[in-house]
Amino acid sequence: MTAGSRGGRDLDDLDRVFSALAHHSRRTILLVLQLRGGEMTSGEIAGRFDHSWPTITRHLRILEQAGLVHVILRGRERVYRLDTGPLFTVGGSWLRRFEPPS
Repeated sequence: MTAGSRGGRDLDDLDRVFSALAHHSRRTILLVLQLRGGEMTSGEIAGRFDHSWPTITRHLRILEQAGLVHVILRGRERVYRLDTGPLFTVGGSWLRRFEPPS
């Protein structure tokens, strides 16, 4: 499989999503967003953690690159909106490969 092939792109998407989910803080950010209605400012997210600002922004950037959150600019604020689509399309399709035969 080459990087430009459909299978290669699927594997790249899978790697991005699973890598983003591999860190406890990033999974927690997703849960916090879900529990808070799916949308929060970067400051609201950062206020929920004891991490430094650069650490939080790095986690948010990884989640954004994986397509799990989208950024909306509202004035000077960055609002992060949860997108669960990749969890189900990328992660779900991979997990379905392991379903027992009917």
